[in-house]
Amino acid sequence: MTTILVIDDEASILHAFRRAFSDPDDTLVTASDGAEGLELVQRIKPDVIVLDLNLPDMSGLDVFHRIRAIDARIPVLFITGQGTTETAIEAMKHGAFDYLLKPLDVARVRELVERAAAISRLIRVPAMVEDEALVEGPSDVLVGRSPAMQEVYKAIGLVAPQNLAVLILGESGTGKELVARAVYQHSRRADGPFLAINCAAIPENLLESELFGHEKGAFTGADRRRIGKFEQCSGGTLFLDEIGDMSPLTQAKVLRVLQDGRFERVGGNETIRADVRVIAATNRDLEQMVSAGEFRGDLFYRLGIVTIKLPPLRERTEDLPLLIDHFLKRFSPELGKEVVRIAPDALEECLRHPWPGNIRELQSVLKQALLRAQGPVLVADFLPASIRGEMAQEPGPRGSGLGWDDYIEERLRTGSVDLYAETLALMERSLLTSVLRHTRGNQLQAAKILGITRGSLRNKIRTLGIAIERSVLSGDDQASRSP
Repeated sequence: MTTILVIDDEASILHAFRRAFSDPDDTLVTASDGAEGLELVQRIKPDVIVLDLNLPDMSGLDVFHRIRAIDARIPVLFITGQGTTETAIEAMKHGAFDYLLKPLDVARVRELVERAAAISRLIRVPAMVEDEALVEGPSDVLVGRSPAMQEVYKAIGLVAPQNLAVLILGESGTGKELVARAVYQHSRRADGPFLAINCAAIPENLLESELFGHEKGAFTGADRRRIGKFEQCSGGTLFLDEIGDMSPLTQAKVLRVLQDGRFERVGGNETIRADVRVIAATNRDLEQMVSAGEFRGDLFYRLGIVTIKLPPLRERTEDLPLLIDHFLKRFSPELGKEVVRIAPDALEECLRHPWPGNIRELQSVLKQALLRAQGPVLVADFLPASIRGEMAQEPGPRGSGLGWDDYIEERLRTGSVDLYAETLALMERSLLTSVLRHTRGNQLQAAKILGITRGSLRNKIRTLGIAIERSVLSGDDQASRSP
């Protein structure tokens, strides 16, 4: 549920937002002037605020500064006409999230508001250790009592109050974002902004602009000045996920910010100062990358003053019963089930599985099992074939198992409530596996064939559990080969 507050006195603007956010999961609240908007900010604590720069009783910029005084963590999007773009840019220098140009593009409105809502959730939903999670309200929980996880908790407690960069290392799916949020939420900057960027998901030529901003005319398509995340996040915390995918040029600029807090926008000469704490994360071996000349050693050592290493799930299997219990309690109500525990035979199957996708894979497996589950106990028969050690047949016309029509019929018979996502994931895995086999694992060539960026392909490979060895294996292939 996302609560969006729109402060604007134009009926056409409000109509555009009602069109864009008609979903029952969105709550749209409106105010026609600054005073009413500020009263609503105090009363309803919105997740995202959309603010017009021209209001009947006061300037949007004045309203923005008062919102920041109430709660600097709420993402604020400005609505602006061409004549007031510079004022919106000025607001972004002081921490506004972004701005929308009139006339409004409904698709762009949804995109920006959804991005702002995601950031708002990262800030507001506590990332807690399991024993702390008895408080009321939503939370994301770091679960585990193994020695390796106890070391992670100690490291979070030691580093959070310090104004130092933090490097979080761990395989994909181990919970690096949760640790980053826990560091932020226990820090002295917890009342300031928190922004997150996935460096692998943004093309190299755009990442520098995303981080540092650019001047008008800096490159083709730069039709106005853009304020980057370092400037927006001054006084707060910036989470750089997948920092190992960052280009050498961008690495150099990040190093300079860490050293003396200064940078220039792309295409600009003005030196800008920013007081930003950086938390970085990667699933890659940065030491090996430094040795290979693929990552700057000076940046690695600067980031690595404080390093938190998350163990893979296969190295803390003693935490598996706790994790399963936690996720069953979390997912059962969401899926309309009443499963309260896992049967010993099913737990034994889970303990034998190597979990190459870590916590993310465990969540996916339990959701699939819950969809099939009948009664209060999750038995082994409800687990996916890959976990039970059976040879999984890849659905689709080219596989030796069910065809797509038969697969869909079978899922309808078993009462699936997430068939669209299940089918898309299977189709995507089949497509990527086929293309990567065709290119003999060459990701650059595969990305060109698929028409997506290499960073997007990498993300999909990790999410879908595709392994690139001498041959390309899907997640199900890997499971069937495991002992």
